[in-house]
Amino acid sequence: MKIGPYQLESPVILAPMAGITDQPFRQLCRQLGAGLAVSEMVSSNPDLRNSRKTQLRLNHKDESAPISVQIAGTEALQMAEAARYNADKGAQIIDINMGCPAKKVCNVAAGSALLKDEKLVADILHRVVNAVNIPVTLKIRTGWDKTNKNAINIAKIAQDSGIQALTIHGRTRECAFKGDVEYDTIAEVKSRIHIPVIANGDIDSPEKAKQVLEFTNADAIMVGRAAQGRPWIFREINYFLETGKMLAPPGIDEISELLQNHLKQLYAFYGDYMGLRIARKHINWYCRTQQEAEIFRKRINRVENPAQQLADVVAFFQKQKKLMIAA
Repeated sequence: MKIGPYQLESPVILAPMAGITDQPFRQLCRQLGAGLAVSEMVSSNPDLRNSRKTQLRLNHKDESAPISVQIAGTEALQMAEAARYNADKGAQIIDINMGCPAKKVCNVAAGSALLKDEKLVADILHRVVNAVNIPVTLKIRTGWDKTNKNAINIAKIAQDSGIQALTIHGRTRECAFKGDVEYDTIAEVKSRIHIPVIANGDIDSPEKAKQVLEFTNADAIMVGRAAQGRPWIFREINYFLETGKMLAPPGIDEISELLQNHLKQLYAFYGDYMGLRIARKHINWYCRTQQEAEIFRKRINRVENPAQQLADVVAFFQKQKKLMIAA
């Protein structure tokens, strides 16, 4: 799949997730086979640009190309300026968020709330596309609620505005992450437009990835929550799409090494205090399928020293290996 001049090495893309798809996690997923890793959502509000959180989100040092940055907002001119600002900061693709269902985003009429106002959607897309000389993509949902689905209309607006790829999460804003995914709606949108379409929603296995690609005829798929604690899902999906066979899951030693390296990158990126705290959720995700995971979770969440946190993770996986041998 191509986005503008960029030929993606894989049709499997890491979804933008606030508080999760930071630079260390994006880099890890790219190394494990993601064809593209979209950044955490960055506000278009210029008053927030100098905050530590935003500056960290704008850090793309040593990141694998193409660098895709997602922006969010409600004012067309402000969104256009945000696109220019992020392009100057190293973004090679601008992604516009019209898919986030979070209340704190929708309550200010951003994210998927924008789907209510097709005229405003057109204005934002037109101004952002014309503000930068790099590709602009868009992420949407199927509509606001089950009685107000306008994904086809939005897709046509996007195409006419010069959007170069469209990601569709197959649920409405009202559905959030619950209920069945509307893969039929994604398929219908794909049949109506000629720009690349990326299917998103509940893709959590190589088999599901193949089914969704075949059913929707999408050009690529986007994986979000299924990559939490399982970043190797990208290479598993790639292998299955290429060979039709399942790749052997990583062993305990590899999982331990991946997590240790991930933690070290978090400490280096955020510093000890923030890095340790952000690491906790990742540790819990990596360990949730292991034996005695709940006991370990309660203990590791009380650790306040990065070196101790890392040592405890090593010890946990060493114990897992012994338990497997003894079983």
